[in-house]
Amino acid sequence: MTQRPLAAVTLLTMICCSLLTGCATEAVGGPAAGPVPVRSPATAYPSTYRPLPAIDTLIRNATVLTGTGTRLEAADVLLVAGRVAAIGAGLVAPAGAVIVDGTGKWVTPGIIDVHSHLGVYPSPGVRAHSDGNEMTAPNTAEVWAEHSVWPQDPGFAAALAGGVTTLTVLPGSANLFGGRSVTLRNVPARTVQDMKFPGAPYGLKMACGENPKRVYGEGRKTAPATRMGNMAGYRAAFIEARQYLDEQERYERERAKKPDAAPPDRDLGKETLAGVLKGEILVHNHCYRADEMAQMLDLGHEFGFRISAFHHAVEAYKIADLLAREGTCAAMWADWWGFKMEAFDSIRENIALVDAAGACAIVHSDSEVGIQRLNQEAGKALAAGQRIGLALGPEHAITWLTRNPAQAIGVLEQTGTLESGKRADLVLWNRDPFSVYARAERVYIDGALAWDLGDPARQPVSDFALGTTEAGGAR
Repeated sequence: MTQRPLAAVTLLTMICCSLLTGCATEAVGGPAAGPVPVRSPATAYPSTYRPLPAIDTLIRNATVLTGTGTRLEAADVLLVAGRVAAIGAGLVAPAGAVIVDGTGKWVTPGIIDVHSHLGVYPSPGVRAHSDGNEMTAPNTAEVWAEHSVWPQDPGFAAALAGGVTTLTVLPGSANLFGGRSVTLRNVPARTVQDMKFPGAPYGLKMACGENPKRVYGEGRKTAPATRMGNMAGYRAAFIEARQYLDEQERYERERAKKPDAAPPDRDLGKETLAGVLKGEILVHNHCYRADEMAQMLDLGHEFGFRISAFHHAVEAYKIADLLAREGTCAAMWADWWGFKMEAFDSIRENIALVDAAGACAIVHSDSEVGIQRLNQEAGKALAAGQRIGLALGPEHAITWLTRNPAQAIGVLEQTGTLESGKRADLVLWNRDPFSVYARAERVYIDGALAWDLGDPARQPVSDFALGTTEAGGAR
């Protein structure tokens, strides 16, 4: 075991203090003055994210994939004040800007993973770290993934080295309702709130199929034990959520006339499901089989909500037209299949065929290893589509990693494409990013250089990893 040099420890301390929270310059002691403020449910657990210090940067003469379906050759990308300022040829850098030679290199938006368990199933993968699934009941809509996220997970830095700038962390899939997801910025932080993407909507993790009926039904004499039991469980829960929402709305009407009216009792699980019914919380549905995805779409119609994305969705190609009609994304693997019956009928062309039908296709990881190589996963899906004659190129395949994921998690107005005014989240690759030999040379988050392959000082290492890994940064 090689102890990390003191310089690296100092760097991490500086990052935590100066970039994230600000080190105190005066003595601190004694209790804070005044009463503790009480936040409403809508403002509880707010984001405290602060972007890392950005430096105006001009990347010159690169191949640029904008994430909008456009490919630009020998193009420049200008980053100013943490935003994309311009993309084109012959751009002029402002005074003091860093100039980066992009000749022979490629620029893409930062990768977004819509299905991660980093922080809730962190590394090392031991039982004491297993905080991703509250498997105590089929409906645990009351739990929030962010209350389990461990920011010290070394997996965050490894994902950053693979170009991941934003990720959605979800609870596991044992339950019909697994709880709320949270979207994070992939930056070093002391608390999960310091990583939380400002303004990103919450998601609700739901799961259909084998997982919930196996966890609660096999040999336990408890529901659900069948797929029809799964469906009955969803319906019963949303009926209760609708009643809960009606009670809340009646209270608000009464309070307008009688300010001292007694509010109804809070219920955390129903509160989350009511958020879905109001359109404030997005549904992310673990679902493999085409017939079950169709059933879940019908469930949404019964209760008036849209499913933002089906996750895993190995049979999405069978209902690609339905997904396109409903505006529902499918987050898929390139070739991970066959590990259980509902994952058996997958094809390598799944992602490309969903895309060809006009639906929203996404490449996701669901893996602490896969998240480091999502560009390669998309490359495999691109090649599979090309082999069956689909006219697909890198400029389109990059949308599976950037634009479409941003749409599915509700942050497309801020990131996911390289367009003027958006957050400057991007990756400089040493070659075509869909090559197995591609490496992320530089990763920018809000215009700050968050990762630099050639500079160990720009390769974040968590406090947990200090003293336990070889010198030289994340691998």
